[in-house]
Formats: sequence, structure tokens, C-alpha cells
Amino acid sequence: MAPPIASSLEQNDRPSPGRLAALDAARGLAVAGMIIVNVGPRGGDSVAEVLYRLPYGRASLLFMLLGGIGFCLLTRRARSGETRIPAGAILWRASVLFVGGLALQALDHGVSVILVTYAVLFTAALPLTRAPASALLVIAGLSASLGPIVWITVQRNADRAFARDPLSVTDSPGELLLGIFLTGPYPVVVWAAPFLVGMWLGRRDLTSRLLSTRLIVWGALAAFAARTISFALINFLGEPTSHQGWQRLISSVAHSQMPLWLIESTGAAVVILGVCLKIRTCDHVWLQPLAKLGRLAFTSYVGHLIILAIVVRPGPASLAEGLLVSGMVIALLMTLSFFWLRFATHGPLEVLLRPPQLRPRNT
Repeated sequence: MAPPIASSLEQNDRPSPGRLAALDAARGLAVAGMIIVNVGPRGGDSVAEVLYRLPYGRASLLFMLLGGIGFCLLTRRARSGETRIPAGAILWRASVLFVGGLALQALDHGVSVILVTYAVLFTAALPLTRAPASALLVIAGLSASLGPIVWITVQRNADRAFARDPLSVTDSPGELLLGIFLTGPYPVVVWAAPFLVGMWLGRRDLTSRLLSTRLIVWGALAAFAARTISFALINFLGEPTSHQGWQRLISSVAHSQMPLWLIESTGAAVVILGVCLKIRTCDHVWLQPLAKLGRLAFTSYVGHLIILAIVVRPGPASLAEGLLVSGMVIALLMTLSFFWLRFATHGPLEVLLRPPQLRPRNT
């Protein structure tokens, strides 16, 4: 008989098929968006170039939101008290992501790897497994509002702007901690907000059509309101001129780590989730490749970094090249995911996220 922790994880790996497919599709969109952003280019002011950059600052945040939902799916039986909290399984997963993230950062792909922050948030969420849903929203609100203030305050006291350099395996433990929580490209003090919102959403009935409608409406309103407020404040007060000044708080620029950007991008992520849930099933032929890409999100994310490092860099210099290369990378990973899942249940790297004792035994 399997121990309670194994039972919990195995059950939590299998939510309702319709919901799972919708989450896979949303995760596939997040991976595709990150590929577009990481392939580049990111410059230019034409309409086409602006549209091409839409995933910038949004795809990674959608990935983080879905991480929070995934955490809730992994712990849903433990949350109800049926089993104990699968701390060992979560910590194993976080360890693989943490070590893998640091190792991947050593490749010459020019990308800030998000996996370390993802891993730390999975670990930090463990004490909140059975916290009230309202507490998750309160902490998310504190992260979105006070996190940016802490971020600016520390910079001002340090008398220099954060370099936001990617984390490295050669960093000292102190440098790693500081980079993870504050000075790195994905500071936990700020990025905890979308993860916690995802945890809150993970406790909702994601099969409800009313919920998916509300996600679309309220997400769109939040995104529009945040961008409008930022635009109005900048017109009134002027464009922020310093990374360290308090005027930066009015910015909604992608990856600014500021509240209005968080609200806008979280709203956009919620809209995408709502649309995927509204479809209910991703069995449509044209959606299957996207959902399968999402099922192998970890493998696809790692794969695109390796492709960038070995094949793509120094990278496209024009929008046309960027579109072509991004399309080819996404199509390749979709094709590989499609054929892999015809013969296997889990992706080649997704298997590593499961503790050894939870893998099927050949008996």
C-alpha cells in the first residue's frame, strides 16, 4: 500500500480532464510567449514590433500564476485534511528546479532563467498550504504593493540601481539569497504576488463557466485600469527618470517590478486563463499541439534555452528573422511534444520532478 504522501501526489496529478487540458493550453501559451521574448528582437516602435513584444513581461508572469495553481492541485487533498502535506514531494520538485535553473544559467543563451524563483516560491508556499484563501490574497496584495517599495528603498540606501544580473552557480550563498529575494531579475519579494494569486485561483472551481467569464471580465478591467492609471500619472507627473526614485512607482513598463505593471500583467494572465477555461476542452485539432506543449512545459522550457545557446545566438536582428526563428522553435517543440506523448505519459524532464519513490515500479 502506497504511503499517504504518494497517494496525495498521484491523486493531485489528475484533476478533471477538461480543466487539465485548459491549464495545459495556458501553460503552452506561456512557454510560447517566453520563447518569442527570449528569441527577440525586443526593439522597434512600429505596430508590428509592439505586437511582437506583447508577451514581454506577461508570458513569464502567466507561467508564475499557473505555478501557483499547480501547487494547489498538488496539495488539494492535503488541504482538506485527507492526507498529510506532501512536503517531501514539493521539496524534491523545488530542488530539481533550483539546481536545474542554476545549471541552465551557465549556458550562453542570454536569458534570465526563471526556474530558481519558481523553485523558491514552491518551497515558501508550503506553510501556506492550509492558509485561508483570504490570507493568500492579503499576502499577494502586500507583495504587489509593499514589495516594490522595499525594492526601491533598498536601492536608494545602496546608492545604486540593481544590476539585476542573472543568478549564477558561482555566486556565494549570500549573493544567491539577495539575488533571489531582491536584486535579481525575478525578485521573490515582488513575484510572490502572481504566484499567490494563482494559489487563490487554484482553490476555485475552475470548471465553472461563470468563473471563467468573471476571470475574463475582471482580468481585462484590472489590466486596462492599471495601464490607464499609469498613462494618466505619467502625463501628469512626467516619465520616471530614475530606477531608484519613488516616481518609478507610476510605471507599468514590463519587468519594472512596480505595482501597476504587476496588476496589468496579472490581469492579462487571468484573461488568458479565463479564455482557456472557457473553451472547456482543448481536444480541437488546432489546440492539441498547444496543450501538449504545455504538458511538457519543463522539457520545452529547457529545450528552448539549449536551442538558443547552440543554434540561435547571437540572435535575430530584425522582426522578420525573429518571427521566423520563434515560429520554428515553437513548431519544433510542439512537434516533439506531440510525438513524445503518443508513447509516454510524462515528459523526459517532467519525470525528474517526481520523487523516485513515486515513480511507477516495474513489478
